[in-house]
Amino acid sequence: MGEVVRLCLLLALFVAAPVAGDIGSCGQTPEDLDAFKFFAIKAQIDCVKCQECGLLTEACAQACAATPEDDAFPAGCYPLAHDGEVCLNALDFAGCSAYAEYMADEGATTPTECNFCPPEAR
Repeated sequence: MGEVVRLCLLLALFVAAPVAGDIGSCGQTPEDLDAFKFFAIKAQIDCVKCQECGLLTEACAQACAATPEDDAFPAGCYPLAHDGEVCLNALDFAGCSAYAEYMADEGATTPTECNFCPPEAR
Protein backbone atom coordinates (compact mmCIF):
# COMPACT_ATOMS: atom_id res chain seq x y z
CA MET A 1 0.00 0.00 0.00
CA GLY A 2 2.85 2.42 0.83
CA GLU A 3 4.39 1.73 -2.58
CA VAL A 4 1.15 2.79 -4.32
CA VAL A 5 0.98 6.02 -2.31
CA ARG A 6 4.60 6.89 -3.18
CA LEU A 7 3.93 6.17 -6.85
CA CYS A 8 0.81 8.38 -6.81
CA LEU A 9 2.73 11.23 -5.16
CA LEU A 10 5.54 10.92 -7.68
CA LEU A 11 3.07 10.86 -10.56
CA ALA A 12 1.25 13.92 -9.17
CA LEU A 13 4.54 15.79 -8.99
CA PHE A 14 5.19 15.31 -12.71
CA VAL A 15 1.60 15.70 -13.90
CA ALA A 16 0.96 18.86 -11.88
CA ALA A 17 4.11 20.62 -13.06
CA PRO A 18 3.61 23.45 -15.56
CA VAL A 19 4.79 22.95 -19.10
CA ALA A 20 7.02 25.45 -20.87
CA GLY A 21 4.13 27.17 -22.66
CA ASP A 22 2.24 27.65 -19.39
CA ILE A 23 4.92 29.78 -17.81
CA GLY A 24 6.12 31.74 -20.83
CA SER A 25 9.45 31.75 -22.58
CA CYS A 26 11.79 32.06 -19.62
CA GLY A 27 10.78 35.66 -18.97
CA GLN A 28 11.43 36.79 -22.52
CA THR A 29 9.08 39.20 -24.23
CA PRO A 30 7.48 37.48 -27.23
CA GLU A 31 9.48 38.42 -30.31
CA ASP A 32 9.13 37.03 -33.82
CA LEU A 33 12.01 34.88 -35.00
CA ASP A 34 14.06 36.57 -37.72
CA ALA A 35 13.98 33.98 -40.51
CA PHE A 36 17.09 35.25 -42.29
CA LYS A 37 19.23 35.16 -39.14
CA PHE A 38 17.78 31.83 -38.02
CA PHE A 39 18.43 30.04 -41.32
CA ALA A 40 21.94 31.53 -41.57
CA ILE A 41 22.88 30.28 -38.09
CA LYS A 42 21.17 26.93 -38.71
CA ALA A 43 23.15 26.50 -41.94
CA GLN A 44 26.39 27.18 -40.05
CA ILE A 45 25.54 24.60 -37.40
CA ASP A 46 24.46 22.10 -40.08
CA CYS A 47 27.69 22.61 -42.02
CA VAL A 48 29.93 22.19 -38.97
CA LYS A 49 28.03 19.05 -37.89
CA CYS A 50 28.25 17.61 -41.40
CA GLN A 51 32.01 18.14 -41.40
CA GLU A 52 32.47 16.79 -37.86
CA CYS A 53 30.36 13.71 -38.61
CA GLY A 54 31.70 13.10 -42.12
CA LEU A 55 28.28 13.46 -43.75
CA LEU A 56 28.37 13.89 -47.54
CA THR A 57 24.76 14.59 -48.51
CA GLU A 58 23.26 17.22 -50.80
CA ALA A 59 21.67 18.76 -47.71
CA CYS A 60 25.14 19.13 -46.21
CA ALA A 61 26.50 20.66 -49.41
CA GLN A 62 23.64 23.16 -49.40
CA ALA A 63 24.24 24.00 -45.73
CA CYS A 64 27.91 24.67 -46.48
CA ALA A 65 27.12 26.82 -49.55
CA ALA A 66 27.79 30.55 -49.30
CA THR A 67 24.10 31.45 -48.96
CA PRO A 68 21.37 29.48 -47.17
CA GLU A 69 18.58 28.14 -49.38
CA ASP A 70 15.83 29.17 -46.96
CA ASP A 71 15.30 32.77 -45.92
CA ALA A 72 11.63 32.75 -44.93
CA PHE A 73 9.24 30.55 -42.99
CA PRO A 74 6.28 28.95 -44.77
CA ALA A 75 3.09 31.00 -44.98
CA GLY A 76 1.19 30.81 -41.71
CA CYS A 77 4.28 29.96 -39.65
CA TYR A 78 5.23 32.56 -37.06
CA PRO A 79 7.77 31.10 -34.61
CA LEU A 80 9.12 33.16 -31.75
CA ALA A 81 12.77 33.98 -31.12
CA HIS A 82 12.74 31.59 -28.15
CA ASP A 83 11.56 28.77 -30.45
CA GLY A 84 14.56 29.38 -32.67
CA GLU A 85 16.95 29.40 -29.72
CA VAL A 86 15.62 26.06 -28.50
CA CYS A 87 15.91 24.57 -32.00
CA LEU A 88 19.47 25.79 -32.53
CA ASN A 89 20.54 24.51 -29.12
CA ALA A 90 19.05 21.09 -29.90
CA LEU A 91 20.92 20.97 -33.20
CA ASP A 92 24.15 22.07 -31.56
CA PHE A 93 23.95 19.24 -28.99
CA ALA A 94 22.77 16.51 -31.40
CA GLY A 95 25.05 13.55 -32.00
CA CYS A 96 26.25 12.28 -35.37
CA SER A 97 23.64 9.52 -35.68
CA ALA A 98 20.81 12.00 -35.13
CA TYR A 99 22.40 14.51 -37.50
CA ALA A 100 22.71 11.87 -40.20
CA GLU A 101 18.91 11.53 -40.00
CA TYR A 102 18.40 15.32 -40.08
CA MET A 103 20.63 15.77 -43.14
CA ALA A 104 19.58 12.70 -45.13
CA ASP A 105 18.78 13.38 -48.79
CA GLU A 106 15.73 11.11 -48.57
CA GLY A 107 13.48 10.72 -45.55
CA ALA A 108 15.18 13.40 -43.50
CA THR A 109 13.72 13.99 -40.05
CA THR A 110 13.37 17.17 -38.04
CA PRO A 111 14.12 17.42 -34.33
CA THR A 112 10.93 18.06 -32.37
CA GLU A 113 12.46 21.28 -31.03
CA CYS A 114 12.68 22.59 -34.60
CA ASN A 115 9.20 21.58 -35.66
CA PHE A 116 7.54 24.84 -34.66
CA CYS A 117 5.38 25.43 -37.74
CA PRO A 118 1.82 24.09 -37.84
CA PRO A 119 1.28 21.17 -40.26
CA GLU A 120 -0.88 23.31 -42.57
CA ALA A 121 2.03 25.78 -42.96
CA ARG A 122 4.44 23.14 -44.31
